[in-house]
Amino acid sequence: MNSGLKKIVDSYMQKVAGIEEHCTRCLKTERWGSSVVLMVVDASFMSIGLNYFTAVVPKVDEFCRKFTGDGKIKNLKCLSEADINELRTVWKNKRSWNVAKDIAAHLSSIDDNDKISLRKWAFGADLKNWNKEPIGNITGVGINTFQYLRMMGGVDTVMPDKIVKRVINEILEKAGDAPVNDDLEFVKKTEEIALKCGYKPIELCWMTWMVQPEGKMMRMKKYSGILSKI
Repeated sequence: MNSGLKKIVDSYMQKVAGIEEHCTRCLKTERWGSSVVLMVVDASFMSIGLNYFTAVVPKVDEFCRKFTGDGKIKNLKCLSEADINELRTVWKNKRSWNVAKDIAAHLSSIDDNDKISLRKWAFGADLKNWNKEPIGNITGVGINTFQYLRMMGGVDTVMPDKIVKRVINEILEKAGDAPVNDDLEFVKKTEEIALKCGYKPIELCWMTWMVQPEGKMMRMKKYSGILSKI
């Protein structure tokens, strides 16, 4: 590993002080108040590529208030059986709800306890053959949604989405290394970089999103209050 790489990675990680706490909560399957239903809804909304903090988070929050607060959808099995037209009063995109319901149906078949289900699936899932997996095979689930769910299920890994790739490849190029574009190779390479530089892969993944500018402010600063709640 290039000796200058750690200094470059450190310079990026210094901009997102406090990200470790969020990532630890993610790996413990404790995001969204430990509600796996909300994690699945989050992943399903995120899959269509809208702004996470301004579009996805407020809508997951609305779903929580409308459906989980009163116990109407108390677990993944309830989500898998929920009426899609009722769900669309919160989020109109039908494909997102089909994704959420199909993920919920598979996970709820693993165990009666949602958290155990997600974690069992996450650790048993085969990234190399992700699109042949029951969840990877769901229409609307790409490798990024697959990896995002695994991260929330406790697997210390990364998503090969366009922002993560752009930032990590920028770091590699600054260090004099070649960028990596193939999704599976990219995940492997980023995991190696993280571990060799003294970070968790998930921390590098979240760093790439949180160093992005939004308006005149970096996301880490702009959304630090929200991050602690989700």
